[in-house]
Amino acid sequence: MADPTSPTSRPAAAPAAAGDLPQSRHLATELPGPRSRALMDRKTSAVASGVGTTVPVFAVRAGGGVVEDVDGNRLVDLGSGIAVTTVGASHPAVVAAVQEQVAAFTHTCFMVTPYEPYVAVAEKLNEVTPGDHAKKTALFSSGAEAVENAVKIARHATGRDAVVVFDHAYHGRTNLTMAMTAKAMPYKSGFGPFAGEVYRAPTSYPFRDPQGMTGEQAAQRAVRVIEAQVGADQVACVVIEPVQGEGGFIEPAPGFLPALAAWCRENGALFVADEVQTGVARTGDWFACDHEGVVPDLVVVAKGVAGGMPLSAVTGRAELVDAVHTGGLGGTYGGNPVACAAALAALEAVETDGLLQRARDVEVLVKGRLHALAERDPRVGDVRGRGAMLAVELVGEDGTTPAPALAAGVAAAAKAQGVIVLTCGTAGNVLRFLPPLSISDELLHDAFDVLDAAFAATSASTR
Repeated sequence: MADPTSPTSRPAAAPAAAGDLPQSRHLATELPGPRSRALMDRKTSAVASGVGTTVPVFAVRAGGGVVEDVDGNRLVDLGSGIAVTTVGASHPAVVAAVQEQVAAFTHTCFMVTPYEPYVAVAEKLNEVTPGDHAKKTALFSSGAEAVENAVKIARHATGRDAVVVFDHAYHGRTNLTMAMTAKAMPYKSGFGPFAGEVYRAPTSYPFRDPQGMTGEQAAQRAVRVIEAQVGADQVACVVIEPVQGEGGFIEPAPGFLPALAAWCRENGALFVADEVQTGVARTGDWFACDHEGVVPDLVVVAKGVAGGMPLSAVTGRAELVDAVHTGGLGGTYGGNPVACAAALAALEAVETDGLLQRARDVEVLVKGRLHALAERDPRVGDVRGRGAMLAVELVGEDGTTPAPALAAGVAAAAKAQGVIVLTCGTAGNVLRFLPPLSISDELLHDAFDVLDAAFAATSASTR
């Protein structure tokens, strides 16, 4: 058989279907194995060094809660491609929908020759996003692109310029969304100057806020900054992740989001929910805003919406979205027909597979394991999150100082044993858990057994 690591090799046969993938962790080699190492050498030679990788193995198939690499290792997936494969990698319904659409046509550009799947996705998002008001949707390709278009809509609809974002925010890697993102390395460093009229306010961070601060009080703190430093009549939109993602899976105190949304209504600014990571069943509701009944003016969706295909959307109040002139929104690949077909199947799977309840069940299981770990190990300063979007914040001996080396060490130890674990947080001291909702309880327990062992093996000197 040809060497699969050779640049000119072609597989002798298609890989086995993901549905045949055993749902168990298995280490056939050390990690990374020899074929992954050879491919990494090729990656180093051919791919821009600015494109990094978290787990140095090369995947050949994935399904359920498992990723299999080129060396035959099977890893438990607690990352979901950063919250993308929420319904499961290669969900059978998504695969079938993609195959059918690819056989029909792959592209015409909706702005040239439109097609029904785009319309159907818009109709479904109009239905499931928060609120029962009239809505309209525009489709794009990436989360950052959708965030930018939400800002465009807000500025056009309000006639204002200022965009308010929050401490620890992450909104993307384009020029505007880098300006909106709080973390310098690796996202912003060396890439300025950035787009203007972006202002930052303090968020609600229960673990690090003054003890006893309520969500309403945290919102008042943010509003004081906005009114003093920006001016309420200058704000086009307030953009916030209902549960912050890259910034540390920070879940605001109850009352924070409703108070901000109310301030926006009172002052003519739009409340924009960046639900790129939190949306489509990830937190146990269709959208994280549903938890407190918050109804945004605009909702940004991406990641889990299309079962692994690149698709994003802005859905919002019809009169706001329609304020933009014809031709002012769009893009060559926005709402690609193959991605739309995948999205329709993935959105249906949320309902037919009972994934809202499954996310809540995952929360109960995983939080049980994490709280038990916190009781044994004082380096676990906080356990937080909702649904299948959960995290632990790691700290030093004083109980507050961030411990990024510990987070990196635990993640590395878990990965070496075949469990994909991601870190996050402005200080890099948070372990985040984003399993696909198709994962079994058995795999989750196995993964957190590995995590327990990783904590036990990681020296306190790494704090």
